[in-house]
Parts: sequence; structure tokens; C-alpha cells
Amino acid sequence: MVGIISYGAYIPRFRIKTEEIARVWGANGAEIAAGLGVREKSVPDFDEDTITMSVEAARSALARRPIDTSEIGAIYVGSESHPYAVKPSAAAVGEAIGATPVMTAADFEFACKAGTAGIQTGMGLVKSGMVKYAVAIGADTAQGAPGDALEYTASAGGAAIIIGNDDPIAEINHTCSFTTDTPDFWRREGQEYPRHGGRFSGDPAYFKHIQGAAKLMLEQMGTKPSDYDYAIFHQPNAKFPQKVSAMLGFTREQIKPGLAVPRLGNTYSGAVPVGISATLDVAKPGDRIFVTSYGSGAGSDAFDITVTDVIDSDAFDRSAGPTVEELLANPVYLDYALYAKHKGKILMQ
Repeated sequence: MVGIISYGAYIPRFRIKTEEIARVWGANGAEIAAGLGVREKSVPDFDEDTITMSVEAARSALARRPIDTSEIGAIYVGSESHPYAVKPSAAAVGEAIGATPVMTAADFEFACKAGTAGIQTGMGLVKSGMVKYAVAIGADTAQGAPGDALEYTASAGGAAIIIGNDDPIAEINHTCSFTTDTPDFWRREGQEYPRHGGRFSGDPAYFKHIQGAAKLMLEQMGTKPSDYDYAIFHQPNAKFPQKVSAMLGFTREQIKPGLAVPRLGNTYSGAVPVGISATLDVAKPGDRIFVTSYGSGAGSDAFDITVTDVIDSDAFDRSAGPTVEELLANPVYLDYALYAKHKGKILMQ
């Protein structure tokens, strides 16, 4: 059975409160901030990007479950904010964690579900026997134009999931996807900030695809929402995942452990991997986890996961890496000017 061997997350310590962003942009900004349910969001430091955050997340995963890195046969980094247009983030991550040179590496891009697409690809390679371990990472330093609704949520962070079949801490029972050509969010080559379809991003995009993949998973597995202990849905804000979970029949208690967005913001490709990490931080053997990601453009990946006894065994040490709760603690708050400087909206000479 293919499953999760280990996991690790990384979140920058810097934060900005959405009320501070609203202070700069006036009454309309305050209305936007109130409707999103996000109190604050993470901000990358000057020397942090998708590669550095991916390395930190992968190192955390390896600290929890030391494996021979020469046996990592694949590394995939999903992101909307790769530092280079032409040069793979995955190769740099592999070098940093000692997995090179015998591996396949690639950068994935499917808006906010690029990280879960990497998990699916890693599952296929492991299940076929082509590789022993695959590392799938979702990480972003998300972009949002000044004053746009995205600026109130676009944050930084990510998580790494190591896939294998050697005593996994959680078995991935099944995965399926639901994809259409729905242009709700896009950024053309050379453009600094993405554009979005506003309210169009809700019903015909996010909700349609999350429900499409989730209902397909329930049908294929012959399960119902009450069969799961936890549920994780893509979290672009706090409102959407709570609404879609209720539409599908899941409870607030099921989604609460993985709902980091009120204090983290939207890490784009990192959102669901971070949610998985936060849930595995508290999960017990036998717990069942329902996961559905979403990526604009548009598509969703769903997963049915069962936690195994290995998570509490001597083979795995959860305390060796920081939990998502620990990463969210002790923030350093920035005002809007320092935030703009950190994000490169104000260029240093």
C-alpha cells in the first residue's frame, strides 16, 4: 500500500494583520478583510522563496523519519512562484537534501493544486516500483496586487510529503480528480500579479470542482462524510472551506485541525499540504482523513487516507520537526511599509 512516510511544514515567522492592510486601503479594504475570515497572513523574509521554504519543509520531514536520501527517486515542487522561469526548483531542493544525482525532478504548476498533483505522481512512481521514495512539495510566496482582494490572503509557506510503501504513517487508500477548463484565475508570462474573476471564482470554479472531486471520491469508496475523522479542503480564505464542507455534509469539528488559513493566509500550492501536516500533527492510529485540493484553471484532487500505527511507533518521531501550530506561534508583526519592503513592492537600492 502506497502512503505517507513522513511530512514536514515551513511557515515564515513574519506576519501582517489584515486590519493593517485595510488601514492603508480604506473602508473598502476593511469590508474585504471582514468577509474573508483571515486575521493575519505570513510574509516571507528577504532571503526566503519557494526553494528555501521547500528545503526547510523537506528537512523537517527527514528529521521525523530518517531515510537514506540516496533512495529518493523523485522530487516534485508544486508552486505558482518558482524563483526562476527557466531553472527547476526541484533540482535545487534535491541537492540541498542530498538526494541527487539519481532522481527524477520537475516543477509542477496547476495553480493551488500543484502540490497535490505532485503527490499523485509520486504515488504512481512508488506503486509501479520505479522509485522507493518520492518527495512531493507544495510551497508558494503567493502574489497579490496592492489593494486587490488577493493581497489580504496571499501568504507564504508550504509542506513536504514523502511518499513510499515501507511502513507508511498513513496509507493513501485512493485518489481521484475532477478537471475542467474554467478560467477563474490566471497570470500571463511576464505579469507580476495574477488576475481573477472575482465572484466567478466561487460557484462555477471552487465549489463546482471541490464538490465534483469529493463526491466522486465518496462514490468510488462507498463512504459518507461521517466515516471520516478529519477533512481538509483547499483554503483560499476561511469562508470557502467552511461553506463547501457543510455543503458536502462534513462538520466544523472535522475541518478545524487542518484549517490554518485564519492565522496563515492562503499559501496557494502549500495550502492543502500544510492542512495535511496540521492534521497529521494531531491524528491517531486508525483515524481517517478526507482531502480535496483545488487549483484554478480548474481542477481538484481528492484523497482518502488512513493513519497507521507507525505514526506512534519508534520508527517515526513527530516531535523531531515543528508542528504547524508551533510554526504559527510567536509571530513578528510588520506594518504595511515593512511588508511592502519584504514582498519587493518597494525595491531596495
